[in-house]
Amino acid sequence: MIPEGIQFNEIDQQFASFICRQAGSEDKRLWCAAALLSRGVVAGDVCLDLAAALADGSAAGYGVADLETWVTSLRAHAVVGEPGEFAPLVLDPANRLYLHRYWRYEDQLAAAILARGAAVEFDREVLAASLARLFPTSAAGATDWQRVAALAALTRRFCVISGGPGTGKTSTVVKVLALLLEQMGGRDCRIALVAPTGKAAARLKESIVKGIDCAAELRALIPEDVSTIHRLLGYLKGSASFRHHRDNPLPFDVIIVDEASMVSLPLMAKLVDALRQDTRLILLGDRDQLASVEAGSVLGDICNTGAVNGFSKAFVQLAAELSRDQLDEEPDLTGAITPAKGMQSYGEVAGRSELGDAVVLLRKSYRFSENSGIGKVSALVNVGNGPAALEAMRDAGCSDLLLADAPAPGELGEALASRILEGYGDYLAETSPEAAFARFGEFRILCAMRSGPFGVEAVNRIVEERLARAGLVKPGGRWYPGEPVMITRNDYNLGLFNGDIGLLLPDPENGGELRAYFPSGSGMRKVLPLRLPEHECAFAMTVHKSQGSEFDRVLLLMPDRDAPLLTRELVYTAITRAKKSVEILASDDLFCTAVERQIVRRSGLREKLWGREPIDG
Repeated sequence: MIPEGIQFNEIDQQFASFICRQAGSEDKRLWCAAALLSRGVVAGDVCLDLAAALADGSAAGYGVADLETWVTSLRAHAVVGEPGEFAPLVLDPANRLYLHRYWRYEDQLAAAILARGAAVEFDREVLAASLARLFPTSAAGATDWQRVAALAALTRRFCVISGGPGTGKTSTVVKVLALLLEQMGGRDCRIALVAPTGKAAARLKESIVKGIDCAAELRALIPEDVSTIHRLLGYLKGSASFRHHRDNPLPFDVIIVDEASMVSLPLMAKLVDALRQDTRLILLGDRDQLASVEAGSVLGDICNTGAVNGFSKAFVQLAAELSRDQLDEEPDLTGAITPAKGMQSYGEVAGRSELGDAVVLLRKSYRFSENSGIGKVSALVNVGNGPAALEAMRDAGCSDLLLADAPAPGELGEALASRILEGYGDYLAETSPEAAFARFGEFRILCAMRSGPFGVEAVNRIVEERLARAGLVKPGGRWYPGEPVMITRNDYNLGLFNGDIGLLLPDPENGGELRAYFPSGSGMRKVLPLRLPEHECAFAMTVHKSQGSEFDRVLLLMPDRDAPLLTRELVYTAITRAKKSVEILASDDLFCTAVERQIVRRSGLREKLWGREPIDG
């Protein structure tokens, strides 16, 4: 019987019982650790931090009295091995308990990243000239962080370019491609542009297509095709493996991953495992957004150095010479990074980890001005200051971000009526798919969760009902004209992926029959509704599903009571989906509670990369 207050689902219980059977033991402390580990992985943790889980273990009454006794009892079982040993569970020296495959993913990923962190050879004269042309001189004394990021990406085989909305991550990486091609003197360079979802891939493609300032022959070498990571690796139906791996590496010189915050640990590990030794890997993303819905927070772990961020003396000097940017050295990083017991050695590290020069944070937003409410409030949310964010939203000058009380569940339809008609009425009046999509992308309702009176499922029904009352849609059949649909399962044959959004519209070329239209690089593509993979109505979507999207206006609907899903990362992600304005329906107390709650995902990746404990908060 599971003690009150500890919620284990059937999978957690079955897994814990399986581990005990494998161990030939009825040790309750082993059962408890396995069940807690299973529950944590489902919640996004890579491992179980036994010290942090001690309170749950003790309160549950599983004989967990203190950390030392718990650890000793676990190590006595053959199913629990040390790092490097082949056992179902791995317990490292920091008292982190892993499923073996997750320990392997984390260890291999850390090793691969560190191996790519060292500087590579490049043509200084060509690079200096290219930087001067692509990144015009900034104001006197001002550091151009986009230029610094480009310099970092050119001088090593691994680089992370992180930043909030409007900081120019994708525009920077387009220039990075031009710099790389100019370094190669026009020689053939195989480049892959990828993203975790089809929707994010489409947005990256739009940015690439806008073009860059480089010679025509070089621009022709920059690919316009963007794919998902699964498609790049070669998805094998019914398998967790891919066609490309260490023994069959990807044939690319440069791989750029957009929206990297959405990539889980297993997927990132498999991607890096499939790289050639000389392949450059560049990650783009906002480190403060919601992490992957699966286990891990890879981008956050890489960007959280556990110390004051800075650069090596060599990189500071290089930036001063080639780009005339004045950078600060990292003040407190001395001594070599020593791998933990059982973790493979990555070679000698002189002085400090060179990975520090490979992580660049873009700090200037070109989308939001200093007076922007969205910019101010998102920054305050990001640091967990709910009261200050409330005060900023109440400021008379904050016209682009408003907060209003959420209505009672029974009054939600009436409260949303005018907002629904204003937000969705225009696209339903358009006659062409291109115009309808442009209008539909102007507004979106975002919800914190799927179920419940304030969830996506209920809100989509409310939107349909209100639009039907106004005579704008006629739901009733399986599909109806004007219905927006979101794909929820990848279909590699059709080229439709989880998160892709289409509109069901009459097709004049087929007698007005309904077709699902999806934007593509060459215009619109249409699919018979019957051929669509699993999908759902998309007037409202979860904040998680909105990642990788941008809208002119956003309405964030929060529930009338607290829930663990309500976190500062969720609020920040929702606010930063908007380009022009945001309205939040939530009580002051609930808003502050959400902003104060931060997602903490247990992992050892940060310590393996940086050799120190992470900074949380």
